Amino acid sequence: MSNTIERIKCLIIGSGPAGYTAAIYASRADLNPVMYTGMQMGGQLTTTTEVDNFPGYPNGTDGTAMMEDLKKQAERFGTEVRFGLATAVDFSNEVGGIHKVTIDGSKQIEAETVIITTGATAKYLGLESEEKLKGGGVSACATCDGFFYRKQDVVVVGAGDTAAEEATYLANICNKVTMLVRKDYFRASKAMEHRVNKTENIEVLFNTELDEVLGDNVVEGVRVVNNKTGDKHEIPVTGVFIAIGHKPNTEIFKGQLDMDETGYLITKGKSTKTNKPGVFAAGDVQDHEYRQAVTAAGTGCMAALDAERYLGSLD
Repeated sequence: MSNTIERIKCLIIGSGPAGYTAAIYASRADLNPVMYTGMQMGGQLTTTTEVDNFPGYPNGTDGTAMMEDLKKQAERFGTEVRFGLATAVDFSNEVGGIHKVTIDGSKQIEAETVIITTGATAKYLGLESEEKLKGGGVSACATCDGFFYRKQDVVVVGAGDTAAEEATYLANICNKVTMLVRKDYFRASKAMEHRVNKTENIEVLFNTELDEVLGDNVVEGVRVVNNKTGDKHEIPVTGVFIAIGHKPNTEIFKGQLDMDETGYLITKGKSTKTNKPGVFAAGDVQDHEYRQAVTAAGTGCMAALDAERYLGSLD
């Protein structure tokens, strides 16, 4: 492990819309932020081919290009963007205390404030064909990508509230939505189940699992299997939405920061403050409800302002 310890005023862990927006605001507040991007520079949005719902892009853009724009804007104001992964943390319990973060298992950082924007990772089934067609018709966000399947037939995989919400959202814009439910019952709330059942263009297939996503470069259909009978059949669709949940990237913060039962960081009230003074969380790492680029960017702004005010209160 390196013996050199670097002291900085504001450390941002993770990139994406929340991280880069926090960096823009922190830079303009003279906090001299240093960002470690994580292994996926730009976050989840870099896996999205088209982004049509982020303000300021009247003709749309793609996720990678948008993250590059945000990165350049943060760097323009003085953010130092570094590629690296936070592997351990030791957060102080004291107001004005110094927080210690290990990068890539060796480099030691001491920070007066830390903004966590490590995001959440969508859960997938693990099929090779599913992986191959991500961005070509396989998605984990109906709100993000549903528009591109207007008046088309799509499949939603899942049985919980998220799957039910995605299916009813898609039903408003798609020709037909087929839900694949692994058990013979929903895990969703009764209210969401009733909403699905009342929607005429949603068909629910119980005891049914996704066996294969069909297509070479884009989704052309799916092969499904009845897990009771073993019978398989194909359904022609152009979009496949995997709605089996997200996993927040918070493993290294366990035992340090307060989390809910699924691992999302808990922030205080309408702020981005965690239970440790000088440590803030923004974006999908603390938002299991909206999970949109624009809401992540908004909380990134909030985190930078919270960090600025925290440091100001120490003077």
